[in-house]
Amino acid sequence: MDIMELLAGRRTYRRFLQKPVPAGVVADMVEAVRLSSCGANRQAIRLVVVQSPAMVAKVQPLVKWAAYLPPEQGVPKPGEQPVLFVAVVQDASIPGDKDSDAGIALANLTLAAWAKGVGSCIMGAIDRPRLTELLGLSENEKLHSMVALGYPAHASRVVPLTEATGVKYYLDENRDYCVPKRAAAGIARFV
Repeated sequence: MDIMELLAGRRTYRRFLQKPVPAGVVADMVEAVRLSSCGANRQAIRLVVVQSPAMVAKVQPLVKWAAYLPPEQGVPKPGEQPVLFVAVVQDASIPGDKDSDAGIALANLTLAAWAKGVGSCIMGAIDRPRLTELLGLSENEKLHSMVALGYPAHASRVVPLTEATGVKYYLDENRDYCVPKRAAAGIARFV
């Protein structure tokens, strides 16, 4: 798969098959974050991989799903929930702009996952205080985001953004995700 196909397919997925993600795929995701570019090579991003079914179940109620959809459509039902979560954590003892570094790390992590067929959902709407406690983060560790992962149980595709669709994603008749995106001419200016 070439990079443009990889980027087009790496959409957000919110319903998952109940199939474990192999250790080698998880190792590739960690390696992708380790290799991430970062400001001043400060390497301030850390990961907490949540993979035991008991811990995954404890994380599930502490994250929010699909704000544009009614809960009955956007929240994964039992048997559709992620099989793995990754907490993206910033080392607060290291100075600098760690939000940019986190964004690059998230892109690398989710692209490495998708290259192996593992779908993801990056989540910023999370219960940070309760997750910080649950994950045993230290006072120097700041929880940036959570990533839900698993093999997708639905399709997700880019559709043209129109006046009728606006930016809000929606489900089609098969419960697959349609993600409106602006045309290239609408985001780039050449001078």
